[in-house]
Parts: sequence; structure tokens; C-alpha cells
Amino acid sequence: MEIINLFKEAFYKAVDRAMPENVLPKYLPALAKGRLIVVGAGKAAADMARVAENHYGPENLEGMVITRYGHAVKTQKIKVIEASHPLPDQAGLEASKQIVALCSDLSEDDLVLFLLSGGGSALFTQPDGISLVEKTKLNALLLKSGASIDEINTVRKQFSKVKGGRFAELVLPARLVSLIISDVVGDDLSVVASGPTIYDEARSQDAIKILFKYGIYDEVYLDALEGDDARELYAVPDFLKDTDIRLENHLIASNQKSLEAVQEYFAKQGISSHILSSTIEGEASEVAKFQAAIVRQVIEYNQPFSKPCVLISGGETTVTVKKKGKGGRNSEFLLALALELSDYDNISAFAADTDGIDGSEDNAGAFYKSEFKNKLSKDKMIEYLDNNDSYSYFKRVGGLFVSGPSRTNVNDLRLIFVGD
Repeated sequence: MEIINLFKEAFYKAVDRAMPENVLPKYLPALAKGRLIVVGAGKAAADMARVAENHYGPENLEGMVITRYGHAVKTQKIKVIEASHPLPDQAGLEASKQIVALCSDLSEDDLVLFLLSGGGSALFTQPDGISLVEKTKLNALLLKSGASIDEINTVRKQFSKVKGGRFAELVLPARLVSLIISDVVGDDLSVVASGPTIYDEARSQDAIKILFKYGIYDEVYLDALEGDDARELYAVPDFLKDTDIRLENHLIASNQKSLEAVQEYFAKQGISSHILSSTIEGEASEVAKFQAAIVRQVIEYNQPFSKPCVLISGGETTVTVKKKGKGGRNSEFLLALALELSDYDNISAFAADTDGIDGSEDNAGAFYKSEFKNKLSKDKMIEYLDNNDSYSYFKRVGGLFVSGPSRTNVNDLRLIFVGD
């Protein structure tokens, strides 16, 4: 089988390892004495809700989840609302208010099942101190700045009534069980969707430092962070700080587990593969340079791995957007890698987001083959990269990978095949 087709099959193995029907059932708690309320937010939220509904039976629960436009699935009882991602919109705000209302005035006998996945920060939104328009503008500035997802969420939490553990406080005295599909490097659950059910140590001054670091000086944000109601005055409930039987957070899927599934797949194909890391961060083009250096070492010295082999990596890179081209972090990584390795033959590579959408276009990512270097000059490739226009490059050479929404999300999958 051609290596590109193997890459595509490996992608679906990674996705399968993170699909709700494969990971959720064993974590579902027993029914409570009182009401069972199922709520959630994220790209996988609708599919997670469907699995929970099938498990308990629609007659035993009620609830609502918010997912990205195009990610809904049919459910019997749980209401599915679609909203905007990566920037929040009015639909997400109204649905978030309904979820909060649904989880208010509960008793100790009630159970709230919170289904959380990547994308939840934008979808589960209730601004605090600023308007929705102002928060949308702030998110857009942060996403273009090159800030890491940890930094972005640190800021988001300071302007929210539900993030950073605040949703958990609203649910009391009911029991709260959160089942989480992680899309963040290192699987820090306080970062996934900005941690609605997990106490966070960050305060207003931390957010202010990040805004200044990336040149975001709007007085609206600074005034909200420095005012009398600033987040450093937030009183953290003891139950958020300490282990409590009424609050559980469970990691059910992650990038590392999906990379292991990919390695298992290549082993069954008789192909040697190596996981470099599931915690890679940094500017996409810089990560590409580093991985290209490893490839050169393999090609020229057969070290640290023997060829032929596949190099596997995950995590989440970032792109500091300077121009107005089309593309996402995976296609930008791949174009930068192609440039670094353009003098070599018998190299193939693949990079895609496991949620099925890389950036704002219709592709999950892209693939590269050594033959592509004969289609366009190196100068033209550099021009596409400088314009942050990797989508257009791969569309032109025939390297786009379109999978459609996967309805899960455990970050990125990058594969590099080094042939003999």
C-alpha cells in the first residue's frame, strides 16, 4: 500500500482511539437517586451525549450540550446546540446560560454529568466584566498572537462566569462527574476548555502579563482585570481545592493514547515507527525545522533510528499570523518541513488535526511527497509560507487531506516516513 494511504489509515486509527463510543462507557457512573442531568461542551460533546443517552436510556436523563457548527449528531432526549468555534457567538452564549439554569437549584441526590472536550472554551461562554463582542475580539487577538493554548485559557478564565472551576461551584450541592477528552499538551485538565470544573491558581495579574507579552493593550480588558471585581478577589470554595466525593474529573482520551494506537497500526504493517513526543509545542515552522534535523540525522547517519521508519509526534503547535493567506498549524508545519527537506528524495509526511479541521478551512491537514518539489520552485514554496498560505500551496500540488469533522479532538498527528 502506498505510504500516503497508510498515513490516512493511521489517522483514522488515532481518531478511533479517541471516539466517545470507544472510551466513554466504562467511565459512566451509576444512576443517582435524583435527577441525572447531562451537559457538555466541545467538538466531541454531541457524540459523547449520544453515547451517554444510549447507555442510560433517554427516559432516565435530561440535558443539553454545545458543539461546533457541523458537529451535531441526532439524539433522543439531550438537546444539541451548535455554536461558533474558535470564536464565540450569541448561540453559544444563550446555550451556556441555559446549561447554567438547568444545573441550578439542584439537590444532593442529583447527578450532573459534564461531557467536556476541546473547543469548549469558545462554545461554553458566559463573559464576565466584558461583553460578548469584546470577548470575541479578545479571542481573535489571542489566536493570532502566537500565544500558547495555556496562555490563551489563562486569559479567558479571567473574563468568564463558568471557566476556571466556576461552573463546579454553580452545581453544588449536586454531585458532579466530568468526563474529559483532552486536546491540550500534557493533559492538564484545568486547561481543557479552560477547566470549568477545576480550580485554577491563575489570577488577573497573570492575564495582564500575557496581554502585554503579546501586545494586546485594549483598555477595556485592562480595566476589567484591574477593577474592584477583578479575579484576584474571587473566593475559591474549599471543595475545588481539595479532593471531594461530590466532584470527579476523569481523563478518558488523550493525544498520547492516540499516538500509541498509530504505533500499533504501523507495527501490524511491519513498519518500524517511533514516537518522538506527544507534548510538542511552539511555532509550527520552528517545530518543522527541528524535526527536519532529526530526519537528516536518520538519512545521513542512520541515527538515532534506522531507516526505513516512521517518526510519530503530536501535541499542538501555534502560528503567529502575519499575512492573510489560508491555512492552519498542521499545513504550515508541513510546508515548512517540505522546504527543509526539499533536497531529499524518498520522504513522505503527513500532518492533521484529529478533530478534522485544520484552521478555518475544510481540510484536516495535508500530506507531502518528495515528488511535490518538482511541481513548484523552492522560491514559490517560500512565498506561500511567508504569506501564511499553506492551504493554497497544498491545494495547488494536490496534497490537501479532507476528512470532515471527526467529532472528537485530541490535538495533532504528525507522521514522517524516511525511506531507504
